[in-house]
Amino acid sequence: MNPIKEFENEVEERLKLNSDNKPFQDISNDFLVKSLEEKYSYNFSWMGRPVIQYPQDVFVMQEIIWDVKPDVIIETGIAHGGSLIFSASMLSLLETCGEIENGRVLGIDIDIRDHNKQAILDHPMSKKITMLEGSSIDEAIVNQVKEFASTGKKVLVCLDSNHTHDHVLAELNAYAELADIGSYCVVFDTVIEQLPQGSFPDRPWDKGDNPYTAVTEFLKTNDKFVIDQDIDNKVMVTVSPQGYLKRVK
Repeated sequence: MNPIKEFENEVEERLKLNSDNKPFQDISNDFLVKSLEEKYSYNFSWMGRPVIQYPQDVFVMQEIIWDVKPDVIIETGIAHGGSLIFSASMLSLLETCGEIENGRVLGIDIDIRDHNKQAILDHPMSKKITMLEGSSIDEAIVNQVKEFASTGKKVLVCLDSNHTHDHVLAELNAYAELADIGSYCVVFDTVIEQLPQGSFPDRPWDKGDNPYTAVTEFLKTNDKFVIDQDIDNKVMVTVSPQGYLKRVK
């Protein structure tokens, strides 16, 4: 057997085993819960900007971007801008490798704070980034995003703004199908459903009202997407369990 294929088969077998490996799952969940309490994800940056993501999820996003080879990435939620910088840098790498041309990233946030906006604009990757300020589910914003996406050959979508059920479901209905067949709509922070009730006392989302419940509702009526279970089985520690939605038709 070809050594490369043999290695790929070994990985595939390990992922299958992970799906039933309860001790590993329990350890991973214990780490995740404790790390969320300690704001673990706030300790990392990408090319100098806070990314506020788990390294495991960042690595998976790198794999997705390399496999999908999008030339447009749409992101709701900007915060400090590290995720935009990450996406822009990945598109730059795809360009360097001759896989795409003119990769562009669009970020949407209801409140882009001045110091974060300026830091993003000052970054070398800013030439690939466009930012829109406003609610991601406002009709005018949705129309601008769709117009931006229409100029791309292949689109990847990432949802990471307001985490309430209604908001995420509205984002899914507005943006998910911008992702092309074979690409993804990634819904972050579905992990909220696994956490104890009241874990976010100062936020409008909670167990029973969060991105996971929105994904569940969305998939009841949309058969164009499936949950990529292999990613969950691979990453184990993720803020997006059941949130990596692959478009299949």
